[in-house]
Amino acid sequence: MIRINLLPHREAKRKAQRQQFYALSGLVSVLAGVIWFAGFTYIDAQIDRQSEKNVFLKKEIAELNKQIDEIKKLKEQTEALLARKQVIESLQANRSETVHLFNELARQLPTGIYLRSIKQDKQKIILVGYAQSNARVSTLMNNLDASPVLERPELIQIKAIPVGKQRMNEFNLNIYFSRQTTEVTSKGSKKPGGTP
Repeated sequence: MIRINLLPHREAKRKAQRQQFYALSGLVSVLAGVIWFAGFTYIDAQIDRQSEKNVFLKKEIAELNKQIDEIKKLKEQTEALLARKQVIESLQANRSETVHLFNELARQLPTGIYLRSIKQDKQKIILVGYAQSNARVSTLMNNLDASPVLERPELIQIKAIPVGKQRMNEFNLNIYFSRQTTEVTSKGSKKPGGTP
């Protein structure tokens, strides 16, 4: 019987398998390294891209905040200008108010009444004067109530006092002035019962 020594062949086969194992292990580790590097590079690139987006968004937000501040300033300026315009318009509309008030008072004042002072506090007008009798004060109040621009006459006080050599009645009267002067005077309309 022929004896064949298979030990070197087995040793060579084992050596080849070992080399194959090492080669495969190296290849797997290299492949794992490449995959890890590719993943790391991709994630790093994504992080960089997101950081750039964040920086861009921060710049845009800062720009928008500046624009919002400018818009707020413009709104404040617009509101201030509108308030000024409204004041000017109200002054324009009521600049002849005093003339209308004096004209209306002269129209409604009956004989025997003398005004000593006229004060205006917004729409309220305070009249202080002298009357020859209480009936004349009553006539004045009726005339003022019938006036298209004067309303709600309120007698505050009336008292008898000597003025010079005559005995007069001093009165204190409040009335309210409506701001329809331009319409009323342009139409020339009056409530019934007023004196011309």
